[in-house]
Amino acid sequence: MADGVSLIVGYFSIAVSFGILAVRLGFSPGETVLVSAVVYAGASQFALVTLLAAGASPLSVAGAVAAMNLRHLFYGPALLAQLPQGGERLPRPLLAFGMTDEVFALASGSIAPHRGERWLLGVQVAAYGAWLVGTVAGAHAGAWGGARWPAVDAGLAFVLPALFLALLAQSLDRRHLPLLATAAGVALLASIWLPGHAAMLGGMVAGALVAAGSPGEGEGR
Repeated sequence: MADGVSLIVGYFSIAVSFGILAVRLGFSPGETVLVSAVVYAGASQFALVTLLAAGASPLSVAGAVAAMNLRHLFYGPALLAQLPQGGERLPRPLLAFGMTDEVFALASGSIAPHRGERWLLGVQVAAYGAWLVGTVAGAHAGAWGGARWPAVDAGLAFVLPALFLALLAQSLDRRHLPLLATAAGVALLASIWLPGHAAMLGGMVAGALVAAGSPGEGEGR
């Protein structure tokens, strides 16, 4: 959990922003915290409460949220291959529930023989706890009419992307640059015609295809 301190800081801040937004859209503090506890999907939660508040059907909301999280299909197998083999194994659904973008980024660059599934669970518990506590704080702040300054909302909204970029930078080297350029370029172009989550998924697929065709890309892992 100590290795997840950076996630705690980032998650708490953005969860406060989510709590404020959800309450402003008409959700009660209890409903807002329930969304964070059960869905626990970062940006998808913002989309979920916004769509529901706009009157979208539950089926269409569920479809949109699921589409936004399709990238997690790549996270599980990629991280599983890096985890030390042998020893006590934790339930896969437990580890899957705690998998987020930032947890994946941190774990991908930090997994080692002495950092296995229990270490990963500790990081996930730290992130999940911070997300819940931040949501509670934001929900009550929204209910009490506080934190209504646009500059504060804008700052909170930028915390999570900044955190993810910082975690990603720790695990990069020169051989990753072509992959990043391909993924970013495809995602940027696709965003002209497609929703953001679909464009990002396209960028991930393009980057993965470049990695698969690069000799020696998988060596040393």
